Amino acid sequence: MSVYQKVEALASKVFNKNTIFRLGFNLSPMYRRSTAKIIEVSENLLHVKIILPISYKNKNYVNSIFGGSMFAAVDPIPMIQLLSIMGNDYVVWDKSAEIFFKKPAKENLYADFDFTEKELTDIKEQVANKKEIDIIKNTQLTNKEKTIVFCEVKKTIYIANKDYFKQKLKNKKK
Repeated sequence: MSVYQKVEALASKVFNKNTIFRLGFNLSPMYRRSTAKIIEVSENLLHVKIILPISYKNKNYVNSIFGGSMFAAVDPIPMIQLLSIMGNDYVVWDKSAEIFFKKPAKENLYADFDFTEKELTDIKEQVANKKEIDIIKNTQLTNKEKTIVFCEVKKTIYIANKDYFKQKLKNKKK
């Protein structure tokens, strides 16, 4: 069990899951260094919204937001969001990521991370049938009005039945 999981277990005695998700990210040193902040989490965790404010901490040589800050702001959210929704019967890992810079960002950026009930049902059905799958989630960093896309991140996430995954690891060791 990781330090983050231990803190989450302790916090769950006092806070709702969505509050733990928001505070956990916003207080975590690894996420704080991205300079982003989670500003909204739905009760069911299906929706998360972040802001990446432009500041001296993330400006690059040409006064736009450093690409590494954009990626770091987006990178951990979909995997942890899905893991938090799916629960302990599943293994959920980031498998790969691609980032596409569209335009230099010289203003605050925003991103929404959404899963639908249908997506979750489909994921659970596919994992029940195939034991392990990959899904792709796309996230756009935009202006507040969502009219300008500055960056797009494409994440491939691996999801497996936990028992199947444990057996797979045992078989590899033989």
